[in-house]
Amino acid sequence: MPISASSLPEVARVREFQRGAVRLHILHHAAEEEIHGAWMTEELAGHGYRISPGTLYPTLHRLEADGLLVSEQRVVDGRTRRVYKATEAGKQALAEDRQALKELAREVLGDEAP
Repeated sequence: MPISASSLPEVARVREFQRGAVRLHILHHAAEEEIHGAWMTEELAGHGYRISPGTLYPTLHRLEADGLLVSEQRVVDGRTRRVYKATEAGKQALAEDRQALKELAREVLGDEAP
């Protein structure tokens, strides 16, 4: 029997939504420029997401394993960091996610949608 959203604790619903939002943020920024984990943590915090390294880095690794990101080690600001950028597949996934987000916003927000 499927679990309805109302039967999930609110914290679990928020986490599920935030996982998708974090993925979208990561792909968006990685499609624009190279990113690294510490910068991404700060960027997400600016949007109200408090993501620990124990959550962010596995997400980056999963996106890389899925072929959406590619990474390499580089010296950034005098420190060795792993930098990530979106692959063509990642950019395509981002385009699809943006379209789905637009459709969702129109449906859920109606006239309030941007």
